Amino acid sequence: MTTVVEYDVVVVGAGAAGMVGALTAAKRGLQTVVVEKADVYGGSTARSGAGIWIPNNEVLLDAGVPDTPTKAAEYLAAVVGGQVPAARLEAYLSAGPAMISFLLEHTPLRFAWMEGYSDYYPELPGGLPNGRSIEPQPLDANLLGAEYAALNGPYMATPPGTVVMDVDYKWLALIARHPRGLTTATDIVQRYLAAWIRGQKPITMGQALAGGLRAGLLAADVPVWLNTPLTELVVSEGRVTGVRVVRDGEEVLLTARRGVIVGSGGFEHNESMRKQYQEAPTGTDWTVGAASNTGDGIQACAEVGAALDLMDSAWWGPMIPLPTGPYFCLSERTLPGNIFVNPAGERFVNEAAPYGDVVRTMYAQDAFPAWMITDQRYRNRYLFRDIPPLLPYPDEWYDSGVLVRDWTIGGLAGKIGVPPAALKATVKRFNTLAGAGHDTDFHRGESDYDHYYADPTNKPNACLAALVLPPFYALRIVPGDLGTNGGIRTDERGRALRSDDSVIPGLYAAGNASAAVMGKGYAGAGSTLGPAMTFGYLAALDIAESSHR
Repeated sequence: MTTVVEYDVVVVGAGAAGMVGALTAAKRGLQTVVVEKADVYGGSTARSGAGIWIPNNEVLLDAGVPDTPTKAAEYLAAVVGGQVPAARLEAYLSAGPAMISFLLEHTPLRFAWMEGYSDYYPELPGGLPNGRSIEPQPLDANLLGAEYAALNGPYMATPPGTVVMDVDYKWLALIARHPRGLTTATDIVQRYLAAWIRGQKPITMGQALAGGLRAGLLAADVPVWLNTPLTELVVSEGRVTGVRVVRDGEEVLLTARRGVIVGSGGFEHNESMRKQYQEAPTGTDWTVGAASNTGDGIQACAEVGAALDLMDSAWWGPMIPLPTGPYFCLSERTLPGNIFVNPAGERFVNEAAPYGDVVRTMYAQDAFPAWMITDQRYRNRYLFRDIPPLLPYPDEWYDSGVLVRDWTIGGLAGKIGVPPAALKATVKRFNTLAGAGHDTDFHRGESDYDHYYADPTNKPNACLAALVLPPFYALRIVPGDLGTNGGIRTDERGRALRSDDSVIPGLYAAGNASAAVMGKGYAGAGSTLGPAMTFGYLAALDIAESSHR
């Protein structure tokens, strides 16, 4: 027997897109419920660094960031190109600041400017070298009560007894090289101690964002049903009127008097969908997206006629396939003293470029397998993942074959299967460029973005250092992602569209369940979360407004 429960709005997915949409609907007086397949809430949001790219929001303007709507529009148009209708770009830029202000009013979330974290293409018209990204400030998990136990865990846990913000990693990586590294290490401990004295349990980054949104839903009396997978959308007379879910082993029909918002994430953990839509090599083992993201919401929308776009795309990033899981190689490839090479033993990319560009170049040039080549000087200088400078890499990395070591470049080449003469010539060429401080081959270090995770003590170029001190190392690089970004085609209100661009009444989508407003571009840190939250907000506003029409 099917249980029937009525709501105004049903939201599928308890990530940032879904929770913002649900909170917005509730604050507009609509009875709202969130259903989540996993046994935890937060999805990929809770696992993320929680950068949010929203131009001209009040946090940025209060910090004195010289942004304007004209600059932002010019920049976003340059990044996205003609892939996305102008109305969607305009809606995102217009509603984003209002969404941030809404969260400041209705949740315990507070945000800080990520000063210096450049837009990813600051040289484009309207780009800002000091960046537009914001991140949540630490949140006291005590605000969540028993719900804290159901918060999805982070992608990589921070050290016990610390409170680490996203912007801290830049300096922690330089702890052996720059005074601010040690200062930052001291700060993250002092933050924890100060919070402990106040009786707080501080959480940061993605957990702070997801936790803050959940706290807002608690205050607004919006239920979040965990362990409740979507099985299908319900359509009546051409309109989506609810969803069927399974809860406690029983089928439940949730009717949605006003609308359904699908914010269920991408399909990064669905092997068959990846093979169907995406270029090889690809795989569910190379993503850091939430394990529950298997494309259920996308498929359910397609079954009721929604068109799909950008299904060959993802929020790409070079990954190191460690035995413990894929590691997103961010600061490590930007720091001086490493290069990426292809199977021919040749450099093929600016290693410090935006991560999506690096992977797209890997595909364009069939650079598989790729290897990150470093030396002992690099190991002595920099934090790598969570391994402090000077300490050896773990034995299991070698045992798995993801890491190879040799005392000569030629010997290293033989072990990773690239031509020794070619790799020796590549390293010699790169060392010459590094010594001169100019990468005339791939222009590494010419963009302000390249310098964010670089080493300002390294001269003459913070991004470039020769590989000279044996032993030499090679780490395998694969085309990973933070999640897929193709899905349901939507309009500027977040409404799901058919292939002829007609609207499917009652159906909305946001976040990675929808085709990204960024197209295949990536404007800056938080280009995933910023649009996800904004279109969750816009979808709920449209539902609220349509209920009065």
